[in-house]
Amino acid sequence: MCQVDEDAHKDAQLETKAVLSVSQKCMKCKEGSAVLIIRVGDAFCGNCFREYFVHKFRAMLGKNRLIFPGEKVLLSVSGGPASSALLSQVQEGLSPETPKKLRFVPGIIYVDEGAACGQSLEERGEVKSQLESIFRASGFPFYVVHLEAVFSLPSSVLQCASSALDRRNESYKEAVDGFIQSACSETQRETGQGSNSYTEVQTLLSELSTQEWSGEGGTVTNRSPPFTPEQTEAVRTLLASVKTLTAREELLKTLRQHLILHTARVRGYSKVMMGDSCSRLAVKLLTNISLGRGAFLAMDTGFSDPRYGDIAIVRPMREYSSKEIAFYNRMFKVPSVFTSALDTKAPEKASIHRLTESFISKLQADFPSTVSTIYRTSEKLNTACPRPIADGELTEKCLLCLCALDTGAEEATAFRATLISENLSCNRMPATIPALGVAKQQCCASGGEQKESCGDRVDGCHSVDRTSFTPELQTLLCYSCRLIIKDMTSVNSVPEYILSEAERRKRRAQMKEEIQDFLLNPENDAVEMTVS
Repeated sequence: MCQVDEDAHKDAQLETKAVLSVSQKCMKCKEGSAVLIIRVGDAFCGNCFREYFVHKFRAMLGKNRLIFPGEKVLLSVSGGPASSALLSQVQEGLSPETPKKLRFVPGIIYVDEGAACGQSLEERGEVKSQLESIFRASGFPFYVVHLEAVFSLPSSVLQCASSALDRRNESYKEAVDGFIQSACSETQRETGQGSNSYTEVQTLLSELSTQEWSGEGGTVTNRSPPFTPEQTEAVRTLLASVKTLTAREELLKTLRQHLILHTARVRGYSKVMMGDSCSRLAVKLLTNISLGRGAFLAMDTGFSDPRYGDIAIVRPMREYSSKEIAFYNRMFKVPSVFTSALDTKAPEKASIHRLTESFISKLQADFPSTVSTIYRTSEKLNTACPRPIADGELTEKCLLCLCALDTGAEEATAFRATLISENLSCNRMPATIPALGVAKQQCCASGGEQKESCGDRVDGCHSVDRTSFTPELQTLLCYSCRLIIKDMTSVNSVPEYILSEAERRKRRAQMKEEIQDFLLNPENDAVEMTVS
């Protein structure tokens, strides 16, 4: 009994100290009164917190040195707190008052997912008008892409390509020095002509932003939307065909990533900045482990994601907690726009994402080091340097997430046992598991109904039976993406560019199998050259 009283007394003392710590001095300048406490004992005044926030962002970019001077970087802004803080940091880094300016050329992309959330045209137009004012105030070119655009994407978006400008062997310091010299010479030339370069550049960027918005169809209130009601209904049908909210969120995330990737390639951007915070990445890490994406944790949660080859995904906000971002946006009036998502107002156990987020949030309330511990664990994960991607290696990539296939397991593995169990439950023998998506089908010209033969087609044979396409499609997917397809009632609602790329890979694999005996083995050639 006395022991219980002592523990209660100690807890009361701890609570009292936590409350009294709000009025302490700033831990950095030791003079100003603290206005917020980030972690236990980390009290900051307003000015020191601003310096701390800005320095962390600049240090993250400077430490990794992945963004070279003059590169075009696309900022993925959803209107939420994290992406809005990202946009604010880039704006501040490019302002004339900043002593050491950022040296890349930014652009903004916003993916309108109103069709997936059941929003009306009026609601979607109101959100876009609010974001329009924020984007125009930044002076950066911006692009508004609607989720309905996935039905007009080309199949080339799923084909990894090597970077046209490979700077892995280039010195970062030499690139910076060259950029500064060219900028100084240009400034001197413009100064001699008596022109105000910064004002002209900002004016041109502002006009470019307006043109880009109009090019995407303008606001809903002034012009007709750049998509048809049939496309909106197709999006809703696609998501309705997914039975679980977990798979629905994963599918939506994949489609969003394809839209951003396609826009970056078309517009000439080589980097894409995401606003993933430390809290969000901690949830993503545990969620991805639960979804079978353990092999891709380094790419899904790391600072850089090189899986696409020519486009790199960077996460400069990964050092910030959601608490720090919320305080910064509130104290310095960073505008943000609330947009509903698939899991808005969903119960705690509606999906693995919601359950993991709830678990970490509750644990963080009692143990403040929970998020940082999980985040530091993900920071230790690394991937080997990616090899140059050749055309012959395309079938090794997942069709949806474009990660390396993790399904090439040996016989004595849990994955192989799962496949055998699934086939036995479907009354199929294990030997009938499709290999590499190659299906023995009748040629399109051999049935008598079609006069055009495969050789007359540019893209090969179009023979496909989509009624039995699901098992063959799964062979082109990683383990996690297979779970998405398994949760779908039908693949007929899948966007055409995904099915077209799947058919192309199947035809290519079938062709390779047919001519396998006539292909030269690079390993044998290397051995012969060594011997000779």
